[in-house]
Amino acid sequence: MVQSTQFPFELLHTDTKTLARRGRLNLPHGIVETPAFMPVGTQGTVKGLTIDQVASTGAHILLGNTYHLSLRPSSELIAELGGLHRFMGWEKPILTDSGGFQIFSLGDMNKVTEQGATFKSHLDGSIIHLRPEDSIRIQEELGSDIAMVLDHVIALPASDEAAKDASERSVRWAQRCKDSAKRKDQAQFAIVQGGLNPALRIECAEQLIRIGFDGYAVGGLSVGEPPPEMYRVLDKICPVLPSDQPRYLMGVGRPIDLIEGIARGIDMFDCVMPTRNGRNASAFTANGQLKMRNQCHAKDDSPIEEDCPCLACKHSRAYIRHLFQADEMLGPTLLSIHNLTFYQRLMGWARKAIEDNGFDTFLEEQRQKLGTVQSIGPG
Repeated sequence: MVQSTQFPFELLHTDTKTLARRGRLNLPHGIVETPAFMPVGTQGTVKGLTIDQVASTGAHILLGNTYHLSLRPSSELIAELGGLHRFMGWEKPILTDSGGFQIFSLGDMNKVTEQGATFKSHLDGSIIHLRPEDSIRIQEELGSDIAMVLDHVIALPASDEAAKDASERSVRWAQRCKDSAKRKDQAQFAIVQGGLNPALRIECAEQLIRIGFDGYAVGGLSVGEPPPEMYRVLDKICPVLPSDQPRYLMGVGRPIDLIEGIARGIDMFDCVMPTRNGRNASAFTANGQLKMRNQCHAKDDSPIEEDCPCLACKHSRAYIRHLFQADEMLGPTLLSIHNLTFYQRLMGWARKAIEDNGFDTFLEEQRQKLGTVQSIGPG
């Protein structure tokens, strides 16, 4: 194993029949066992949960967001109060997204030029300029363990011309991000763009690798394309990425998509899906999805999952349903805890399957159990 950065990624084992990898990422605030799922704490909080509750799910690392935290309460204030870890009360690693996704998600409120993005704040309509240099400065003030470069995300499907333009801009912005970095205790991950065109993806990856980063993310997927198209891109791009550095698939969160990504060599994931579905009375389990408002749970004295150690599973399905029917805030909290716990258990099962050289069997089992899981609900 070659350790090419000051944030070493230990490749502990590769499954013999798939590209699934078991690894360990060493960061300033601790170790991340991979494959890993990162709960999303966009605004310095995982919605509806205390930090202790998030920790109880088994999470090794959280995700925060540059754009949102820069607006409220501001990265300057967070830095003054000791950084994002202290501000949140989370002592383990944090990865901060760069604000690139907001270029996509707030597309009707911004303008992209070579210099960067100009936003209208979703809070008060004020004008905000976000350049690659600004994104890195904000993330350094936040003090995250991993800073993402600013990239240009576009909706899919897209023309090759649009994908090439965004991809090439992402490479130029990545170089500016690296050039502007000052902190030595913060890893920096690049983001591979290129739409659904494998040649553009490979070209983007090769250019980013030549610049040199501490890890590589695959961005701009799960933004409108069918899952098989995403898998096809991963099949082409993962073998190009350095084997001795972590690979991160951004914003992808259906359980089956995590497992399919791992099979193709992905190490890290994030998504709001576990908590969003939890707030909307939908529970993830090892045997598929449960809608907890359904009448069939009204008299069911069993837990959501018999062997689950989470706080929600200390109660009955009937009680969880009652909380949602009564519009009690404890319902979304408990179900969010359960869903995050399920995602961490799924990652644990995946790590064990890789270690045992049985990921191919595990993959087929999960395809049977999880292939129909869907995301529901707003925000």
